Amino acid sequence: MADRRQVLRFGAVAAAAPALAGAASAPAWAGERGGSRNKPLVVGHRGASGYRPEHTLASYELAARLGADYLEPDLVSTKDGVLVCRHEPEIGGTTDVASRPEFADRKRTVLLDGVSLTGWWTQDFTLAELKTLRATERIPAVRQQNTVYDGYFEVPTFQELLDLRKRLSRELGRELGVFPETKHPTFFRDIGLALEKPLVRTLRRNGLDRRGAKVFIQSFEAANLRDLADDHRVEVPLVFLSSASGAPFGDPRSYADYLSPAGLKELSEFVDGLGPEKGQIIPRKADGTLGAPTTLVANAHAAGLKVIPYTFRAENSFLPAELRVGTDATAYGRSIDEQVTFLRTGIDGVFTDNPDIGVLARTLV
Repeated sequence: MADRRQVLRFGAVAAAAPALAGAASAPAWAGERGGSRNKPLVVGHRGASGYRPEHTLASYELAARLGADYLEPDLVSTKDGVLVCRHEPEIGGTTDVASRPEFADRKRTVLLDGVSLTGWWTQDFTLAELKTLRATERIPAVRQQNTVYDGYFEVPTFQELLDLRKRLSRELGRELGVFPETKHPTFFRDIGLALEKPLVRTLRRNGLDRRGAKVFIQSFEAANLRDLADDHRVEVPLVFLSSASGAPFGDPRSYADYLSPAGLKELSEFVDGLGPEKGQIIPRKADGTLGAPTTLVANAHAAGLKVIPYTFRAENSFLPAELRVGTDATAYGRSIDEQVTFLRTGIDGVFTDNPDIGVLARTLV
């Protein structure tokens, strides 16, 4: 797999673009190896989810216009096997399904990766049924301003996002990338709706499973990535996501084990990058302030892997204590300073809900 590693419309505010004109020279990873340096990537996390309800075409378009290099969709499956962009298969918190009496009987309890959850599930809806729903803000208590858009946007398919990417790439004069995540791949495989085949098929139908394409596939499950590499023989880079604790579902190995020097060497046989929780790059101390950086970035680069941590957000509630401004948890703090601090550790990009902040931060490093 060493050769693979060498490869490494709606609702947007166009007026924001001029201030970010420098984003037109956005970097790509193609041809780069783990230890080489280029401008860090700015990945629009679920689009520009700090400003629009996540995983909507409005959110993705705004992310592109704010300068994001890549648009990040989480992918789940409908009952009829269509990949759609949702944070989780449970959609009670991200759509208006709870207010739809025609779907009241669809509410049920499901065991998702060992956890019992009650709600409405994409696998119980056909695409046609899902298209009758409208997106809502997932964290309205934090992002009340986003709730003004509740009820206006559909749940998009992965293909619709790729169509949007193509149109905006032409309009903006720069090729936009996509950074899809397979959500709960073991869960979907077990219910007969495996995500791998439709994902690979869609990428190939759009000419995007090739070396040099601006596509990365990410997953929290190492087995899922190995399957994509070995069985599906994807050409695009793969990124292993990790949490600060726990293990991939159904995997006896912990995330900490995977991110050890020996684990990184093994990962480098079939993945090209890491997407760690940002606390794995700079942990927080007991008082909530930032501590000293770990050796993860250096260790990953030594193994030939890129590093893009998640998730950078602007609100005080998500920031380290010393970068909060005032006492309102929903107010913006010194999020630019946070991203600059992390970029100075040598990371290769950021997943951010506020792409404009990411674009500005990388100019300051």
